[in-house]
Amino acid sequence: MTDENINSVPSAPAGMIYIPGGAFAMGSERYYPEEAPVRNVRVDPFWIDITPVTNAEFASFVAATGHVTFAETAPDPKDYPGMQPELAYAGSLVFMPPPAKVDLRVVQWWEFGIGANWREPLGPGSSTEGLEHHPVVHIAWSDAEAYAAWAGKSLPTEAEWEFAARGGLEGKEFAWGDELAPEGKMLANYWQGEFPHANTLLDGWERTSPVGSFPPNGYGLYDMIGNVWELTADWYSQPRGNVKSCCIPSNPRGGTREESINQADSHFPRKVLKGGSHLCADNYCRRYRPAARHPHSIDTTTSHVGFRCVKRIAAET
Repeated sequence: MTDENINSVPSAPAGMIYIPGGAFAMGSERYYPEEAPVRNVRVDPFWIDITPVTNAEFASFVAATGHVTFAETAPDPKDYPGMQPELAYAGSLVFMPPPAKVDLRVVQWWEFGIGANWREPLGPGSSTEGLEHHPVVHIAWSDAEAYAAWAGKSLPTEAEWEFAARGGLEGKEFAWGDELAPEGKMLANYWQGEFPHANTLLDGWERTSPVGSFPPNGYGLYDMIGNVWELTADWYSQPRGNVKSCCIPSNPRGGTREESINQADSHFPRKVLKGGSHLCADNYCRRYRPAARHPHSIDTTTSHVGFRCVKRIAAET
């Protein structure tokens, strides 16, 4: 699966792991249509953060730069036709489980939390005390980009992220093999039970978990599956068709900004999310897999989306 000798790994920046690059079969044809077709692609070597960016790490960035996140900024009614100015509150979407079974075709488990943001993830009165090593959430794509630039890094492309998540395994459903919970062992933070009202908590966590709480994949990376969805650099579009083996594309990118806009839903462009989250369940959103992908509007922040960064080898030479 890789092109380079792993014994010649260059020294990695602190908190990052070297990914040797190579060709792999990207996507899946077994679950959701947006993951197909399976296509052969190639990525160059790169470094990637061992874990998602944590609350503590994001706090250091904010302390150094004074950055104010998207969720901490009241929306401009001009960007949202029909919005009354007096309703333009800063806030973010917070998962709130309904008390009983609901129709999964109608989303009834998100509430707009006025005042919810990365510092107060459940809204005013909550805090990240005790959550310093949990992934930072309520982060917009612009916030992740700002953090990456400050850290001298970048957001990963979808192809880079998926290659890293597979951990050296070829064609497997999960980051560890083809069985979700081998011998009943929980290998990631996802939803056990019937979503969205009955979480059995077999993995020990109701919401996010401290990064590194579950075993790493074959590359030594933690939380590539579950815990929080992770933002990538690519605009969302349907994957292109497969290519002949003699013409494997290198470092493929997503669609255009314009292609990513779903006119029926929103006029805001969308980025690709990868990896699934603690809200992915067997009966809903089975996207706790390397091939899984989901569109995410750049004007939206939630309690289950975070990010990690990469540093490309070419940029260092």
